[in-house]
Amino acid sequence: MSRPGLVQRQLARVARIEPGETRAVIAAFFLFFFVLGSYFAVRPARETIGTLLGRDRVADLWLYTALFSIAIIPIYGWLIAHVRRSLVLPCLYGSVSVMLVGLGVAMGDGAIDGDVGAFFYVWISVLNLMLVSVFWSFLLEIFSSEQSRRLFGFVAAGGTFGALAGPLMTALFAETLGVPGLLYLAAGGFACAIGCQLVLLSACKPLAGIPAAGEARTDRPVGGNPFAGISQVLSSPYLIGIATFVCLLSAANTVLYFEQLRLVEEAFPDTDQRTQVFASIDVVVQALTVVTQLFLTGRIATRFGVTALLSLLPVIMVAGFLALAAFQTFAVLGVVFVLRRWGEYALVRPGREMLFSKLDTETKYKAKNFIDVPVYRFADYVGAQAKTGIDAVTASPAVSVLAGAGLAALWALNGLWLGRRHDAARAQSGGLDKMPGEAGPQGR
Repeated sequence: MSRPGLVQRQLARVARIEPGETRAVIAAFFLFFFVLGSYFAVRPARETIGTLLGRDRVADLWLYTALFSIAIIPIYGWLIAHVRRSLVLPCLYGSVSVMLVGLGVAMGDGAIDGDVGAFFYVWISVLNLMLVSVFWSFLLEIFSSEQSRRLFGFVAAGGTFGALAGPLMTALFAETLGVPGLLYLAAGGFACAIGCQLVLLSACKPLAGIPAAGEARTDRPVGGNPFAGISQVLSSPYLIGIATFVCLLSAANTVLYFEQLRLVEEAFPDTDQRTQVFASIDVVVQALTVVTQLFLTGRIATRFGVTALLSLLPVIMVAGFLALAAFQTFAVLGVVFVLRRWGEYALVRPGREMLFSKLDTETKYKAKNFIDVPVYRFADYVGAQAKTGIDAVTASPAVSVLAGAGLAALWALNGLWLGRRHDAARAQSGGLDKMPGEAGPQGR
């Protein structure tokens, strides 16, 4: 056996990466870096536009976000069913890059028109979930369940580095570049993502073990009904459990999000200052997250199972909501907000992806995308309307925050159920065969 190279030896310090996996893991790492880096470079602009539009209009826009999320499901389902992934996936990043340039031109004079700002807010809100869902769907197809436990924490760190670099660039150059300049910067990042995607596609064949079969498995159209993801979710208690987890996560996040808009609006009257505040929060979150992903996520998943990844954050959020109800200040909000996003990126997101690791290819693309995009965004809308209704009935923001604590408690129980089912099935030989949508021995 040949001696591991320098790159392999350095990677082994932070993750258990086998020599044959190095090329694919590095390509996935940098692909996620450019995708999330580009998104997070413009995310602070979205948050600033949200403060300009106002909380009531943002709550209404979440309905359009949910409807748009549903509208793209059959389009995406048809593409995945009939077009090779080697064509669909790079074209997806290319279309995003072109759209960002177009929006940058529309905002070229620096004045953000209300309708253009609303369109951008809706479009970017759907886009981030769509891109991340498609990315993990493809990785779940490439890597086995065992590999996902070892490698997904490291790959997720690539996205976190991007999510750290993006807002850092925004914090440094927001006043110089303005919103249009940030959009052009993000467009260039998605162009780089195309190259990484092509490298990752070419790396699929060695990972499959049998080159010809592996190439066909990762590039042929999935086939089936474009709406199959909906029926798959509704017919599977396991997938319904994952959808419920996403709904509870979204509802808890929505309560915190609108508290963020309110407290930031009160504390920072200048819009450019708000953009810098949002970007600074992103920098802190991503710095904490990347350390966790590189050194802890994979080890936690391997030693304590997916249950720990899914349940720790909801428990933290129960305490966070209670603290925010007692102390309605931006400082407390900042701490809770950082903890929430750190836990979601470092623990919950990799854990959620691992739940799909034993399911078949069609489920990984169609059912997963249905849960990740329209289910998530409809939960956002319902949560936003509920938050608005609670605020209209009571003058105290603490009421909705206490409701968030209750949602977080239910979220923790749901995470325990899902994680224990997944971990128990993995521990028992053949236990996952009872899960609808799982691939057979040859299905990977």
